[in-house]
Amino acid sequence: MKISLWPNLVFPTADILAEAQAADQAGWYGVWVADHYMPNTGSEEVDDGPMHEVWGILPALAATTQNVRIGPLVSPTTIHHPALLANRSATIDHIAGGRFVLGMGAGWQINEHKAYGFDLPGAKVLVDRFEEAIEVTRSLLDKPRTTFEGTHFQLTDAPCEPKPVASPLPILVGAKGPRMLRVVARHADEWNTWGTPESAGAVRAKLLEACEQVGRDPSTIRTTTNLMLDLDGANPGFARTQTGSAGELQDLIGRYVEAGFDEFIMPTWNLGETGAERIERAAQIKAEVLDPAL
Repeated sequence: MKISLWPNLVFPTADILAEAQAADQAGWYGVWVADHYMPNTGSEEVDDGPMHEVWGILPALAATTQNVRIGPLVSPTTIHHPALLANRSATIDHIAGGRFVLGMGAGWQINEHKAYGFDLPGAKVLVDRFEEAIEVTRSLLDKPRTTFEGTHFQLTDAPCEPKPVASPLPILVGAKGPRMLRVVARHADEWNTWGTPESAGAVRAKLLEACEQVGRDPSTIRTTTNLMLDLDGANPGFARTQTGSAGELQDLIGRYVEAGFDEFIMPTWNLGETGAERIERAAQIKAEVLDPAL
C-alpha cells in the first residue's frame, strides 16, 4: 500500500509548499489538497477563516516537486465546469511531467455554495449532474473534440489541447452513496473515502458490488482512504483522528491493507501549528508507524 500526505490549505502557502517538498524528498507517494473556499460549518453559516484556492496552489505544487503525484481531493462539479477541470488538469499535468490526478466530486459543503450562489441541488440531480460532468471531462481529456448534449452540460466540437502527458490522466472520485459508487464503477480510475479500516472497508465492499453490477473489473480501480493519525497523544484535536502508540497505529494501517486499500492518505492538519512542526511530526509517523506497517 502506498502512503500519501494531505497538507491543509488554511496554512501559509510557503508552509504548504515546504510540506509538499519534504514529502517529495522523503518518498511519500502523493500530495493531495482539498478544494474548498471556506472552512466547513455544517450549515449555511459562513466561516471567513483562511482557505487558499486549490487550483491556484496546484501549479506551484507541480512546479516545485519531482516525484509525488498531486491532485485535488476533490473538486466539486457544482462549482467547476468540466471544461475548466479538463483544461486545467492537462496543463498542470504538463508542469508535473505526468504526475497529476484529477480528483472530482459531486459537491456537498453547504456554506460555500450558499455564500457564493452555487446551486446545490437534491441528491438525484446532484448525481445526474456529476455523471454528465465526469463523462464530459473524460472525453475532453482523451478525444480530439467533444460534442455532448446533456441536461446539465452542452458542448459542441470542443477541443482540449494539448492533451495531458499521462495517457490516460487518472480521474479519482470521492463518493460513498450507492448511485455515486455506480458512477465510480462506470467512469473512474481511482476512488476515495474517509474512515477507519472497518467503516471505509464497508464502503469499499459496496464499491466492489457496484463494479459487479456494471460489469467492471474492480482490480482496475485504485482505492484510497484517509484518516488523521496521532502518535502517543501528541497531536489530537480533530474528530477524524486515531490516537495510539506506534504499535497500535501500525495495527490500524495493517487493517487498511487487509481491507484491500491501495493508498493511505494522512492529513497533516493536526500535526502542529507551524510548517516545520508538521514536517517533523509527519516524518516521525512515517518512520515509526507507516514504514514498519508496510
